[in-house]
Amino acid sequence: MGWRCFLRQVFPNCLGCLRNGNFPLVLDWITICAAYVVDDRSFALCVSVLPKHQLYGTFFKISGIDCLGRRLGPRLLGRVDDSGRLVRDFYKILNEVKAGEIPPDLKLPDSFDQLVSDMKNNQYDAKTFAIMLRGMMEKLEREIRESKFAELMNKHFAASSIPKGIHCLSLRLTDEYSSNAHARKQLPPPELLPLLSDNSHHHFILSTDNILAASVVVTSTVQSSLKPEKIVFHVITDKKTYAGMHSWFALNPVNPAVIEIKGIHQFDWLTRENVPVLEAVENQNGIRNYYHGNHLAGANLSDTSPRKFASKLQARSPKYISLLNHLRIYLPELFPNLDKVVFLDDDVVIQRDLSPLWEIDLEGKVNGAVETCRGEDDWVMSKHFRNYFNFSHPLIARNLDPDECAWAYGMNIFDLRAWRRTSIRETYHSWLKEFLGIWFCNVPVTQEYLLTTSLWQNLKSNLTMWKLGTLPPALIAFKGLVHPIDPSWHMLGLGYQNNTNIESVKKAAVIHYNGQSKPWLQIGFEHLRPFWTKYVNYSNDFLRNCHILES
Repeated sequence: MGWRCFLRQVFPNCLGCLRNGNFPLVLDWITICAAYVVDDRSFALCVSVLPKHQLYGTFFKISGIDCLGRRLGPRLLGRVDDSGRLVRDFYKILNEVKAGEIPPDLKLPDSFDQLVSDMKNNQYDAKTFAIMLRGMMEKLEREIRESKFAELMNKHFAASSIPKGIHCLSLRLTDEYSSNAHARKQLPPPELLPLLSDNSHHHFILSTDNILAASVVVTSTVQSSLKPEKIVFHVITDKKTYAGMHSWFALNPVNPAVIEIKGIHQFDWLTRENVPVLEAVENQNGIRNYYHGNHLAGANLSDTSPRKFASKLQARSPKYISLLNHLRIYLPELFPNLDKVVFLDDDVVIQRDLSPLWEIDLEGKVNGAVETCRGEDDWVMSKHFRNYFNFSHPLIARNLDPDECAWAYGMNIFDLRAWRRTSIRETYHSWLKEFLGIWFCNVPVTQEYLLTTSLWQNLKSNLTMWKLGTLPPALIAFKGLVHPIDPSWHMLGLGYQNNTNIESVKKAAVIHYNGQSKPWLQIGFEHLRPFWTKYVNYSNDFLRNCHILES
């Protein structure tokens, strides 16, 4: 076979070895390649003695090396000698190359074709060839890493952007609100208003500015319910999306369920005096730059892996400074007449009746949630406090347990009566206050407040004490107040990786597309998207006019 054929067959595997840091195996490949370049016929003869699996595996200590040493050693080393000594000399050269430094002024060929041509023309010895090939491999590794980081950055921006179709949908529905009285009809109708505070019903709360995602959450919940007439949905959105959100559900009723649409601006309780820290989160320049700035500036990519970099990018999603993303911490105040509610994120799909959640005894705790420290998925279900907090800081190490189990946002059952007897909001506020370096005198001084202030007094220094979004302050605020529920209620990770077990997805009550690959984005995973799209009415005129089509 020709040398180009050999490169095509073997080089991809060696590239994988290089990515995994297995440089000795790559240099064993260099030995074979170097010998082969000198004499095609001898290489073909020696490779024929190798088992096929060894051609793609470890070349160390196999008979093919001895064969090449006996046949080609004299040509590469410039003398005739016994085969054993030649093989030893080969590996001595390789060890020198592995241990040495690549000369900074070494001029590397642009391609392997050019390398082979230069070797034949200049009659490189084995050491020179190995050095040049190692230099090329290291250069290629750097290019691969840079390409991977660029891919992650592009995916981050794609995940943070608003698709044209969804933006169009919001604009068209907003226009419909102003021109169509039917789109402005009261939700719910006056005769159903008492149900908004009726605790014999099942109350769901959804906070989002994504109309299409909201429609999927509501539709899937109602269609999966055994008692849809008991469902009351409270959809909270921002001021700019309110008209469009109201239009959608006015024109697409979810009978027999009840739904109300409220804008943040319609809650009397949400004033500057009550939520001063959150206003600062959205407006403070340093925070905005952290989430919207150049994520590669000043980053030392050589000290991080692509996986860790992806995790950091996820933590810097702009959604984490949205007031909508923090609203769940104010549920007792926003819904003073409700006793128990289920809070849903907008990237979930409901596949099973959720009414049994109201029958779970939370044993005096506030938050019923699925723990994320155990499960078959090593990426999604292996989260402890150490995954969210910087335990190299003495204050963190002294006051938090790195092995404490984390839990998930996305589908939570909250006992608002028990919540009102705690200082969760004050703890949450004090954490964010220290995080921003802003002092507010109206935060009550409680034991929890003093602990939190001590813990987080240095958070404002380069934002180094926490890692992921809005969950870390909640992990502290709800500490000791979480009741674990069965994992089958809430399956996470459908937006992180494409090897999610499909059978597990089918069995879960709630599937959560947490992560960057949302099902409404082009970067969503194709085989996981149908679980979401089955609840989208693609025949709707507004969707069709905005070119939101079934893929």
